[in-house]
Amino acid sequence: MTIDERILRAIDKATGPNRSRSRVLEEAAREFLARRARATREARDLAILNESAPALNREMEDVLGYQADV
Repeated sequence: MTIDERILRAIDKATGPNRSRSRVLEEAAREFLARRARATREARDLAILNESAPALNREMEDVLGYQADV
C-alpha cells in the first residue's frame, strides 16, 4: 500500500508517539466501513418506507378521521 507522505505526516502529528500509524489506519478503515454499512442500511430502510408510504398515509388518514375535533 502506498500512502502520500503528507498524509503520513498528518497522521504522525495527530497521533503522537504512543500510537502506531497502522493502528490509526486500521481504526480509520473500520470507521469508513461502518459508515458505508450504515449508509447501505439507511438506503434500504428508506426504500422500504417509500414503498410503503401510500398505504401508511391512507392508514394515517383513516385514523385521523376518528379523532374528535377539539
